[in-house]
Amino acid sequence: MRSIYKKKKHQKTKLICLSISIQTATSCYCTDNADLIFLREGFDILLPKLATAIQRLSQFAVEYADLPTLGYTHGQPAQLTTVGKRASLWVQDLLWDLRNFTRARNDLGFRGVKGTTGTQGSFLAIFEGDHDKVEELDRLVTEMAGFKYAYPVTSQTYSRKIDIDVLQALAGFGATCEYIGTQIRLLASKKEIEEPFEKDQIGSSAMAYKRNPMRSERICSLGRKLADMPPDAVSGNPSLSL
Repeated sequence: MRSIYKKKKHQKTKLICLSISIQTATSCYCTDNADLIFLREGFDILLPKLATAIQRLSQFAVEYADLPTLGYTHGQPAQLTTVGKRASLWVQDLLWDLRNFTRARNDLGFRGVKGTTGTQGSFLAIFEGDHDKVEELDRLVTEMAGFKYAYPVTSQTYSRKIDIDVLQALAGFGATCEYIGTQIRLLASKKEIEEPFEKDQIGSSAMAYKRNPMRSERICSLGRKLADMPPDAVSGNPSLSL
């Protein structure tokens, strides 16, 4: 009997909590806070991968620091440089991207405990006007979500300036990717560099004497996609949440 009582009491508590959540938490309370978590975790996946790429490319630059090669300007032969020096240009741009990603990731806050229009009126009603309890709830939820702070002011949604900020960092990285990919493709056309040839190559890439820079082509394509993303956030920024 005691276990049945505890079970019913637990179910009643869950129903009460659900009722309070429905009264206070709008869809954007859930989805916008979740989106901020997704953005943060996306950076947490991307940052170590980019750091690894930088490390490996830096090792390549050091290894070939003294290997001479012909440098180009305007696509024309210009002056001697080295393979390592050329790679160091790529490393430098990627380091700037790493800095931009780190800043954008660390700047992310949480929407926090806010209601339909960004106020905490509905939560105040639940806590019978006790503002300290609402503030404590906001702090606890933000902390449990792994954020250092919540944005002090929001509307129904967090500011779309956050999306623009994140996409600008991604666009810069996309520009770097296209820059590196294009240079590799140009060098491949001059037979100065080759991508690996695999046994499952198809189409014209399967010709024994060809080394189509397919990886670099994909990098350029994805880079252009990233570089084109910020206008979508900019044009969608004006909000009807007043």
